[in-house]
Amino acid sequence: MLLFTPGPTPVPESVRLAMATPTLHHRTPEFEAIFAETRALLFNLLATDEVIMLASTGTGAMEAAVTNLCHDTLLSINSGKFGERFGKIALASGLKNVEIKHEWDTPASVEEVLEAVKANPSIDAVAIQVSESAGGLRHPVEEIAAAVKAVNPSIMIIADGITAVGVEYVDIANIDCLIAGSQKALMLPPGLSILGLSYAAIEKVGDGKGYYFNLASEIKKQKQNTTAYTAATTLIIGLRAVLQESEASGGFGVLYAATARRAKATRFALEALGLHSYPDTPARSMTTIDDENAQEIRDLLKTEFAVNVAGGQDHLKGKIFRINQMGLIPTYEMVWVVNAVELALAKLGRREFDGTASRVFNEEYFKSSLKKEEK
Repeated sequence: MLLFTPGPTPVPESVRLAMATPTLHHRTPEFEAIFAETRALLFNLLATDEVIMLASTGTGAMEAAVTNLCHDTLLSINSGKFGERFGKIALASGLKNVEIKHEWDTPASVEEVLEAVKANPSIDAVAIQVSESAGGLRHPVEEIAAAVKAVNPSIMIIADGITAVGVEYVDIANIDCLIAGSQKALMLPPGLSILGLSYAAIEKVGDGKGYYFNLASEIKKQKQNTTAYTAATTLIIGLRAVLQESEASGGFGVLYAATARRAKATRFALEALGLHSYPDTPARSMTTIDDENAQEIRDLLKTEFAVNVAGGQDHLKGKIFRINQMGLIPTYEMVWVVNAVELALAKLGRREFDGTASRVFNEEYFKSSLKKEEK
């Protein structure tokens, strides 16, 4: 079965082997050396002023960011399940929340965010997804962050990059907290989250808030190459392996380029079948299609063609399907996925199978390399 859900993503064999080594105690010089190497590699990846690793899924990092960087009112951008989650975290933590809400295919605009900030002087943090995976949407995070900072530099910008870090370059010039998760483009099992912080964020954290998710405690300890509480040792060893392999193969820029080409080629291939891309501004992390037969297509992909893709949640359940583009994906696997979608449409009587999907994918994906050869 090919796993093409947008998280968890497949874990490369080399990384699985790295994690299969004997278990280390987290309070030892041996593990501290691994932790230090992993931290250094994360600084290269995120380009932030500080990095923190937490033994939690991405939701834990979202909570840590909100509780430590928002002291009064959070402006949350809700264009999907995870944008909604930021607001719920704020309210559960006793903070006030102002919400900008859209349908899950619609990105936030700079203008509406600035309007909300100017109308609510108590807002001291903005939380937004770079890539909202509920619908496969890309928000204009960098533009929004720059505009907010121009109005009030003290407002913290919290960017959920869980389905963006390792997928594309994210400009962190005006971002105070960039969140990543292990089970997406970092190609690890779930259970490790990462926060990249600015110096302004470190200052805002101060003595920190909460207990387990107190970022002040973690900043202090992780600068000493350890953690405040038990580290996710096996996942950190795996993360080191992922980052080392990436650097050895040319860096994440190579992966970003391949992901962008693959995502574009997939979208073109599926649209050539008459399918419709759901979000107004598609993220590179996944290809999302809205279709009246979305559930039937998913079922056929899994039962007939050994391809597991994700569906929708809440009001989009049964109405969309999402194909992962994160991580190291062999081109031949992606070709099979779009080919399988075309076969599923044929089984549903929607169109005759003629190989359109694989032809369009290959033409789009390989056209840049073919042009180089012609020269």
